[in-house]
Amino acid sequence: MRYFNFFLVFVCCGLLACENSIQNGNVAVEVSNESKKMDGMVLIQGGDFSMGTNDLNSYPSERPAVLRKVESFWMDETEVTNKQFAAFVEATGYVTVAERKPDWEEMKQTLPPGTPKPDESLLVAGSLVFVAPDQAVSLDDISQWWQWVPGAYWKQPEGPGSDIQGKENHPVVHIALEDAEAYATWAGKRLPTEAEWEYAAKGGNNSRFPWGDELNPSGSFRANTFQGEFPYQNEGIDGFEGAAPVRSFAGNDFGLYDMIGNVWELTSDWFDAAAFMREKALAPALDTSISKCYNPENPYAIEKVIKGGSFLCADDYCINYRPSARRGQDVYSGTSNVGFRCVKDV
Repeated sequence: MRYFNFFLVFVCCGLLACENSIQNGNVAVEVSNESKKMDGMVLIQGGDFSMGTNDLNSYPSERPAVLRKVESFWMDETEVTNKQFAAFVEATGYVTVAERKPDWEEMKQTLPPGTPKPDESLLVAGSLVFVAPDQAVSLDDISQWWQWVPGAYWKQPEGPGSDIQGKENHPVVHIALEDAEAYATWAGKRLPTEAEWEYAAKGGNNSRFPWGDELNPSGSFRANTFQGEFPYQNEGIDGFEGAAPVRSFAGNDFGLYDMIGNVWELTSDWFDAAAFMREKALAPALDTSISKCYNPENPYAIEKVIKGGSFLCADDYCINYRPSARRGQDVYSGTSNVGFRCVKDV
């Protein structure tokens, strides 16, 4: 949530559709011929499935379960990596949203009416970075662990002085919707719908996790999540305290890796917290003439659905490391725990 979260962190601390040619200021991104290969993608055979959940040990936005049908599609085996994104930037000269100075005229449209303009010194390029506090803090105040870091972007994920050397196979982060769609277009692909993503993540199963009903069956770790007291004490028992290289854990029954944990993944669907309830006539229809999104916890943000949870999901705070879990991500923002993968039509 670049603008809304930037303002939130500012206060607490004192996506736009793309076509085949995408303008990002100085660069037009064209579709790459190399991307027509199916290397690194898995064919997902279409079918019917139960989307969402009726499990009461879940968040309200996941309930009730609804029936969905998806057509066959190709999906990336892994999240898009730093190496892959670097190839895109090298080929096109693309500049990500996090590298651009925030535009106040755009910014104020996603903030409560009457919000004063921040000092010009605060309107600098950057992104939201997870910074663990050194002691227990209130879980109601995200500014205790999220910081707006000037100069943070995909090549400097923790800010100036950091880099991605040795992390070429880590998922790329600090990616806004516009950035993900630009990469996908260049690669001759697209972002998955929420239904496609969830269908693929479940791997043909309807259990709580893609591998069964236990998070760590027989003590084995199947995904990169947070172990310890969130947010200040990550014990890293699964071998990682941050994002892990892709394929660090076993794939699901479809041969897809890291669909759960590691980093959240962007989809192409607008986030509506009551979407499934509306479908079952348990909530009023959404007035799309006002907004395509609905999130009572973040009413001014323009959000797309993200799925899968991340390395920051813990059993005492964010139990979103399940296929049915869903939340909204501001289209103008990237963070250090959100990435993406692509799909392609058959």
